[in-house]
Amino acid sequence: MSGSAFSTALKTASGYIDVAANAHGEEKALLALRALERLPAGRSHLVEIGPGGGSAVAFLASQLAGGVHDSGRVRLTLVEVPGVASESLVQAMEDFNRVGICDLVTGFAQDIAGLLPERVDVISASALLHEVYSYGGGYSGLHSMIRTLPTVLKSGGMFAYRDVYAVNSPSLHDRLQQTYTARSWLRFLRMFVPQYLSEGTHPYHSAADLVVFRQDSRVVPAEGLCGTTSVVASAPVGIFREIQRHYVTLRDHVWRSGVLGFRPFLEGPLASDWIDARRGHKLVHYVLTDTDWLPATQKAMMLALSERYGDHLTVDGDIFDECTDIALTAFLDAAGRGDGECGMVWEGWVSREGRETYAYLTLDALLAAFAVNSVEADHAERTVLMPMRVDDVLRRNRAYYNRYLKRSIPNPLRDAKQLVLFANVPVSDVGALNAGMACLQQWCSKTNLARVYAAINRGG
Repeated sequence: MSGSAFSTALKTASGYIDVAANAHGEEKALLALRALERLPAGRSHLVEIGPGGGSAVAFLASQLAGGVHDSGRVRLTLVEVPGVASESLVQAMEDFNRVGICDLVTGFAQDIAGLLPERVDVISASALLHEVYSYGGGYSGLHSMIRTLPTVLKSGGMFAYRDVYAVNSPSLHDRLQQTYTARSWLRFLRMFVPQYLSEGTHPYHSAADLVVFRQDSRVVPAEGLCGTTSVVASAPVGIFREIQRHYVTLRDHVWRSGVLGFRPFLEGPLASDWIDARRGHKLVHYVLTDTDWLPATQKAMMLALSERYGDHLTVDGDIFDECTDIALTAFLDAAGRGDGECGMVWEGWVSREGRETYAYLTLDALLAAFAVNSVEADHAERTVLMPMRVDDVLRRNRAYYNRYLKRSIPNPLRDAKQLVLFANVPVSDVGALNAGMACLQQWCSKTNLARVYAAINRGG
């Protein structure tokens, strides 16, 4: 993102790139592998935008080494923001070069047409479009990015996309009510909502999008919320999506900092020690740090119910969540006063993630936006980006977060990732268009289907 608001230093810090943003390699690479398997023999040039710490690159290398893709040596081009340095990415590239060809170019996603000397077979991106939206011009930047993709993809090429799941709603502007009672959530509302609405890039600007908080049946501004009284909030569903997702990312950020007195393992094998994976119930592995925020009774309870596991401790995830939310409440109080390390940890999170808009489009609107804007791309052959098969659109639930959210707020929104594999279909290919339209019918409203149909046929 070339805009000045993009926090390059924080987004590219080793603690973020190599650790916090370097998980789920299998999920990030899943659709790229599917795309490679569908390509005709001899076509295997893949581009990944924003490889970060290289988790997807490493997973691709492991799969190619196992013979999953057999159409010859795959060429992988990585496109990364200037100034990004990641030791784990260097290692992943070395692994990939044993089974294919991997090179790195620097630049911003919006400039990809000038970074690639030739059109490619597959482009893969994770968590790209919400950053383009947040730092690259809102919806206009997002639509411009979509119009660029067909110009750098070969006819029949594919775009593998993964990002935060939006909501199951006709529109992000549909109003809902939510109740918050937990003290950590109340303090988060008071600190996060005013700065996000005033400083973030978001679409909630009309009178109908007004966020209304009530405590004791009186309307209260967000910055005036009491931290000990339940709140009934009325707002667009998209705002609640932002509040919920940002709370989760803040909680993880604070955990990783160690400022609460403990640091859980959020990546690697120890992060997936499941008691019941389907229900999101797991054991949390953690180490103690020098800072001590938990009240003595809570800390004693957590330690009494924890067990020694090698050089660290492990405890039931539900117990860990309950105890650490108490510590997070104290942290937010201190951060609100600007106290020392807590203030710095809060400001670091706000600068890196606190202004981003995660849920910019529902799935219905996203699929329609890709189809409509891709047809308007400025290149000789008119093509349209659309999924071809029902299983080209996937949702991966975050069972652990969903379990926590259900215990924290009355009617939480689903926490998940959504994945879509788009094919770059020539509008002259009637058979492929019919397959794509049939696929869109599974998720798109009749209104958006009509928009797609009109856009495709506008050129004759």
